[in-house]
Amino acid sequence: MKLSLKRLFGRSMTGGLDLAEAPPPPSPRSAARKTALVSLALVLAIIGALAGGYYFAMRPVTLRIAVGPANSDDVKVVQTLTQGFAQHKSQVRLRPIQTDGATASANALAEGKVDLAIVRGDLDVPKNAQAVATLRKNVVVLWSVPAKGKKKGAKITKIAQLAGHRIGVVGRTQANVNLLKVILQQYGVDPAKVEIVQFPANEVAEAIKAQKADVYLAAGPVNSRITADAIAASIKEGGTPTFLAIDSADAIAQNHPVYEASEIPAGTYGGSPARPEDEVKTISFSHHIVARKGVSETTIAAFTRQLFAVRQQLVTEFPLAAKIETPDTDKDAVIPVHPGAAAFVDGEEKTFLDQYSDYIWWGLMALSAMGSIGAWFAGYLKKDERDSNNHQRERLLDMIAAARKCETTEELDQMQTEADDILRDTLRCYDHGAIEEGALTAFNIALDQFHAAVADRKTVLMSLPQNLQRAGAQFRAAGNA
Repeated sequence: MKLSLKRLFGRSMTGGLDLAEAPPPPSPRSAARKTALVSLALVLAIIGALAGGYYFAMRPVTLRIAVGPANSDDVKVVQTLTQGFAQHKSQVRLRPIQTDGATASANALAEGKVDLAIVRGDLDVPKNAQAVATLRKNVVVLWSVPAKGKKKGAKITKIAQLAGHRIGVVGRTQANVNLLKVILQQYGVDPAKVEIVQFPANEVAEAIKAQKADVYLAAGPVNSRITADAIAASIKEGGTPTFLAIDSADAIAQNHPVYEASEIPAGTYGGSPARPEDEVKTISFSHHIVARKGVSETTIAAFTRQLFAVRQQLVTEFPLAAKIETPDTDKDAVIPVHPGAAAFVDGEEKTFLDQYSDYIWWGLMALSAMGSIGAWFAGYLKKDERDSNNHQRERLLDMIAAARKCETTEELDQMQTEADDILRDTLRCYDHGAIEEGALTAFNIALDQFHAAVADRKTVLMSLPQNLQRAGAQFRAAGNA
């Protein structure tokens, strides 16, 4: 039931003036309007918070990735991926950090300087590293070059014959030397009884021409241009290279889980006759993309998804991208898989609502609880004002009985003035939210009864002669004395 403030004021009279005819004073916003505005502001705040949270969760994230050395295949792959992510405006972007090699990249990840790194599987992998993808697999190629002139000796066809010979290792990384020692030890050859010489990739052809080694080792992808050029240089020097098979590849893989038994297909390095003529058994190891353990599961899942989506589009431009494979998700994997990458591989990626539904739910519950507490506290602060208004309403009810016993119109006018004050206080309490509409309705009923009692009593008094009114007032005054 809606109440008219003008109507309430119109029923109140002071000194014979009808306040309904006077312009009503401006009243503050009603409690209902205030509540609506506060509710609207709260809804807008919640929407703004959700929108801000969504933007924060979906904004592009840049991951630093360590890769090296300069001009290597790994650097080229990462640069291609970086460009691909930027062109597709992906959620995850890359910022390459160039290093001196896989060891330096692993150290950068261990120290927390980068988020991702390209590491070599047969090196010490940082404890905080978790696999995201296998970038490529490298095979070990061992071949002997027939000596010429005075250096000509027995042809080397087996690894067991390498004692007392010089072995040239392609590349400056110590990891390839360590790999050679693993192979030699498997065949009972003491590494101390062989001479190991390392050559940069761009100096291998000159080393072969100068016969600086009897056997050469190269490690890289099956279709590695560096390995192919080195073998081609061996042929130009007037000999036919002999590929040395690692027949004990399975045993090496058993003893060293970072290696796998593999094969070099016949004719991999071209030529006629084909080089090699038959399939050659060897070992392989992987280069991995690893992530720091603390990187968000959601971010790594998004990166892994983008990685394999872009891979398919870059194969024609950069064939090495085709070598990227999903990580090993088995619990006994050499490098444990990152939960984000595992979620992508297993098809268990979480959507935005899956990730943040609990936060949203608890946030709404917290807002609801805060609203209830706030409402209770607001009501508690207005308790005194509400109690005062209750006393005024009781006073108004007492005034109804008193009005029916008044002997003069002056007393009624005084009571009317008091009722006007009570009315103003009541309306102020309603505007402040201290009382509700139901209480205002009850007050209106009491006020109507008071007005009726005053009007009835005035009618009675006006019908009496003036001398009787004065006598009644004097009698009442004497009785009070």
